[in-house]
Amino acid sequence: MIKRALAAVAASMSLVVGLAACGTESQGNAEPTNQLELISWWTSGSEAEALNVLIDAFKAKDSGVTVSNAPVVGGGGSNAQVVLAQRLLAGDPPDVWQTFPSAALQSYVSQRQVADVSSVIAQTGLDKTLPQTILDGLTVDGRQYGVPTSSHRGNVLFFNLEQLQKAGVTPPGAGYTVEQWISDLKKVKDSGGIPLCVGAKDSFTTAALFENILLSVIGPEGWDQIVADRFNWKGAQVKEALDLFGQALDAVDPAAAGLSWDQATKKLGEGGCAFETMNDSAFGELVKDGFVDGKTFHEVPFPGTEASYVAVVDSFVQARSAANAKNAADFLAVIADPTVQLAFSKAKGSVPVRTDVDVSSLSPYQQSASTALRNSRVLWSIVHGSAMSPAFQQGFYDAVNAYVRTRDDAAFSQTLIDAVAAAPPQR
Repeated sequence: MIKRALAAVAASMSLVVGLAACGTESQGNAEPTNQLELISWWTSGSEAEALNVLIDAFKAKDSGVTVSNAPVVGGGGSNAQVVLAQRLLAGDPPDVWQTFPSAALQSYVSQRQVADVSSVIAQTGLDKTLPQTILDGLTVDGRQYGVPTSSHRGNVLFFNLEQLQKAGVTPPGAGYTVEQWISDLKKVKDSGGIPLCVGAKDSFTTAALFENILLSVIGPEGWDQIVADRFNWKGAQVKEALDLFGQALDAVDPAAAGLSWDQATKKLGEGGCAFETMNDSAFGELVKDGFVDGKTFHEVPFPGTEASYVAVVDSFVQARSAANAKNAADFLAVIADPTVQLAFSKAKGSVPVRTDVDVSSLSPYQQSASTALRNSRVLWSIVHGSAMSPAFQQGFYDAVNAYVRTRDDAAFSQTLIDAVAAAPPQR
């Protein structure tokens, strides 16, 4: 599904680029209106609650505006991207929509589909309170084109404490390695339990499993090589990562293909499996479902990646031709507000991106994640479209999916090499 979705986006956007280049620029309708349309992919329990925080805060400021919320089901936004591509191609964009910084955002900027929101960034103080990597990810040629809501950490390992105890597995702690994790997966399996929950109905979860394993092998230096298109996809490190990935796949829940990410996360909380690795949206969902950190479940940075923070930064952009441009700009200003960012993060399990927000009222896990965001090496996620172009992102999904089916190292590597060759250069 993700392959078809991203391919549809790439095909649609290439046509959009051509049409945009032939047309005249539009700054949208700046006249006062009483409508605002937004599109996101937040549909799980914790996501919907967090989105309502944003909408309610906006309504409190602009009480006469009716908000049309059109969420598109599909974890990771693959389906939403297709809907957006179709809307943009038809010249009917929503006023604001959800996306990710860096490569994903740059794609919209290059298509001249999103408005310059540098004034919002400056007026709300985001230009002085964002980690530099995140500010850079919102910036193209010195101007900002998106406003972040919060940040999720992508490289997190969650585990069910009761299931580990039943299998005689010591809960992960400092110094825990990927090799130990693989061994623990086998212990759980040998004990009759289900080792690893994956919500494979949302394909980003399987890709994220490999992303975390890959980072544990290559480290931040290897990540830099990927971003610079200098990484050796046929090298020994890839083979090592694929071998570990294959062993992890052998431990995946047999029911994974029928589960969305939030269903798999709930299954972990209920004790239906021992481990899950993905971004800490899972933390918000577990808490929303009533599970207690430190009693029902717990979490650590994915082994071997402790010094890095894989950033999944949900952001909103404003359409250049927004029908309700003033309301769109007001909405972006609201989501940048420190109080709103804190309330949003409490609901979603994320952390505020603003460094001037007091996070002491958040959970101990979120406080630790906030410290990691502010003090660790921040790396953009490949899976969520920030590290590399949409064409490479599609290739990454294709390669992971192919390996899941065939366990063919050579085919995996060649798919990524082809994706690098097809991808446009990074700005």
